Order: sequence, then C-alpha cells, then structure tokens
Amino acid sequence: MKVHFIAIGGSAMHNLAIALHKKGFIVTGSDDEIFEPSRSRLLKYNLLPSSEGWDERNITETLDAVILGMHARADNPELLKAKELGLKIYSYPEFLYEQSKNKKRIVIGGSHGKTTITAMILHVLQKNGIDTDYMVGAQLEGFEVMVKLSDNAPFMIFEGDEYLTSPIDRRPKFHLYLPDIALLSGIAWDHINVFTTFENYVEQFIIFTQQITPGGTLIFCENDEVLKKIALSVRDDIHLFPYSFPEHLKKDGITYIHYHGEQIPLRVFGDHNLLNLNGARLVCNQLGVDDEHFYRAIQSFSGASKRLELIAKNESTAVFKDFAHSPSKLKATVKAVKDQFPAKKLLACMELHTFSSLSREFLAHYKHTMDDADTPIIYYNPHALLLKKLPPFSPEEVMAGFGHPGLEIFNDSTLLNQRLLDEDWTNKNLLLMSSGDFDGMDLSSLARKIIG
Repeated sequence: MKVHFIAIGGSAMHNLAIALHKKGFIVTGSDDEIFEPSRSRLLKYNLLPSSEGWDERNITETLDAVILGMHARADNPELLKAKELGLKIYSYPEFLYEQSKNKKRIVIGGSHGKTTITAMILHVLQKNGIDTDYMVGAQLEGFEVMVKLSDNAPFMIFEGDEYLTSPIDRRPKFHLYLPDIALLSGIAWDHINVFTTFENYVEQFIIFTQQITPGGTLIFCENDEVLKKIALSVRDDIHLFPYSFPEHLKKDGITYIHYHGEQIPLRVFGDHNLLNLNGARLVCNQLGVDDEHFYRAIQSFSGASKRLELIAKNESTAVFKDFAHSPSKLKATVKAVKDQFPAKKLLACMELHTFSSLSREFLAHYKHTMDDADTPIIYYNPHALLLKKLPPFSPEEVMAGFGHPGLEIFNDSTLLNQRLLDEDWTNKNLLLMSSGDFDGMDLSSLARKIIG
C-alpha cells in the first residue's frame, strides 16, 4: 500500500509511519513543523519530508490511503484535496483498528496508568517470548518503536486514549478499537476543553464498555467507586475481573511483592504502580502467562519513559521526572515518592501546562494534591495561557487552588532552574512533573548538577 501522513511529525503519527515502513508500505508525509525526537527518527528511516508545510500536490490518485493526524486543521489543503479526489481518509486510531481487526484486541483505558500498564504487559510478553502487535504512548526500554504492526502476531495491544480522534472525527480514540479484552484503571476528570462536565467524561467510559465484543472481558480497578459502578452495569455476557493491591511490603527504598512465600523485588514503586501491576497481571493471564511467569518477568521492569523515571541519583539524593499533570496523577506520584523514601525530604515541582491545568476554574481540583511534598513548587508561563486563549490568573489564585500555605510559584524557568540549583540537597529528593518541559529546561543537565 501507498499511504500519505498529514501531520507526520506527531509523537503517535511518526511512530505509525515508521511501523508501516517497516511492514513494507510506501510511506510519505508532510507537516508544518517537526521537532525532536520525531525529526531524527523519521530521518533515520528516510521518511522526513524534504520541506516543512502543506502542499496539495502531495495528494494524488495513486495513494491507497491518507492518514490524518490530530495536529492538522479541518481546512488543511492536503485534506481538502484528498476529499476532492475521494481518497480513503483514516484517522490514526481508525487505521490501527483496520490493521488489527483480525487479531485479538486488548485495550488499556482509564484516566491514569494507561502507558505504564501497557508497558508492563509488553515487557512481560516479550520476556516470555509471546509475539504481539502494539501501540503505546511512550518510548519503552527494549522496544525500538512505539507502534508495531505485523501480519503474524495474534494480539494487538492498544493504549486507549480518551482524547479526540481527529479534526474531522470528534469521537474519543478508544471508542474505535472494539476490544476483546478491556482494562480500565480509574476515572478522574480530564480534558475539560472537550468534556465540559464530569458526567460527560464518565459517559465516554460507559460507551467504551458497551463496545467490548460479545463474550469479551473487562478488567477493572475496584478501588475506584465510579469505575466499579460502571463495571457492575455492563452486559451479562462480559466477563468481569476486578483488581486491587497485591500483597506487598516496602523496605529500604524497595517494594516487594508477596508470592507463594517469596518476596519479589520490584524496580518500580508507588501505590498506583502496585495497582497498575495487578491489572497488567490479569491481562497477561488472559494471554497465557501464569502468575509465576508474570512475576519473574516483572522484576526487571523499570518503567515507561517519564513515568516516575529516575534521572540521576547519589547516596543522598534522587531526581525523578514524571508525566503527571492531572490532579489524580499528581497526588499519586507525590505520595509514591514520599512513601518510598520516608526518611528523606521531598521537593516536588510541577508545571501547569495542559489546557485543563491552565484553566482558572479547574485549579480548585488540585486542592491538597501536593500536601505530601515537604517543599511544593508550581511553575507556569503566562504566555501559555495566551497561546491556549485562556484568561490569565494570578499566583494568589494558584495558591488558593492548591491549598498549600508553603507553595512556591514561578513564572520564569531560568529563575526556577537557579532556585533548584541553590537548594541544599542533603538527604532530599527532587520530583519534576510535567507533560511539557518547563519551557526548555534541560532536566538531565539539572539533575547531574544537583547530584554533583
């Protein structure tokens, strides 16, 4: 097949482009801006467009399909030309479904933990020699690409994002995958620019469970009361598997799982990751991996990129970065680091970066999410509010929203960087949380300077 990607530079899109190239497709693409690491990775496979921008001449009748990225606008000239020629136009999730409709589909959904649970499953399957196709939202250790498509693998594992499908398809992505096995990790309101009420957001997960194939399976976290209510109202033909915390202990900065009289050490930690692990275990059971083989494999799992990722450490200090941005993720991540290292002080720094987190009305949802940090810091750039066309808010409103009297607030990343370098890091850990990059701060360089 010959396919063209409109907005090939996106994180998901460029990985799909590489996956199809590796499968033998003829792949072309365009974009108005392509950043790292997409640029280097596309260049490696000779898929980088020769110039940036849109050109309707890229769209010809010789194309078998056009794949439309979320970054493109509805009036994109290449999209309009594809419509004019009557070409088959797929969104990213539509094309993934098309490539997997004859496989057993496993979809990992929920407001938090999707990437980590998907990564755990892929790690265990790889360790046990089980072939699978997949799509995951982060770069994983031991996996070259974030999307794999083949003709022979019996399974396709999706990270099921609830955000919109494309500029011309307003359905959540995970509504298109029609799972045989579904997992839901929990529900906490997010994407308020699209789902303007909590009830509307919850409805998307109800619809998702209704799309599980006949006789399919729903694995769900029973600690989440909203999710538990949804799970108990699904069709009678769906097999339900609830999960909660596994038996465990935390000792000297390491978490151990109890299994048949053994203490199995983990490289990841935090209550949320213990829940993630138990959900992943139940999925792997469904795919032919028993508990013993699961636990043997999961010991070497070190996490997904930017999910409680250790950047640097010495005997006194550890520096972590995490993708946390929503209130539930923020609270869970801060608590995880504090609980794992109770004898050390914790400085937790979070960037308000997403549409939801930069919405004045949403700030109250962050109340007490940073309470487990000894020193909490919030960073936001007022220019980001302008770019997202959101009304400005004051540091005092941020302070009131988080409800922490010791909260420090920064608007200048240079000043924040210096503040962190000036800290006395004796017996103290640093946690950096953002879905962005603190306006270009080199977190790896910062971490190296902190630990000396």
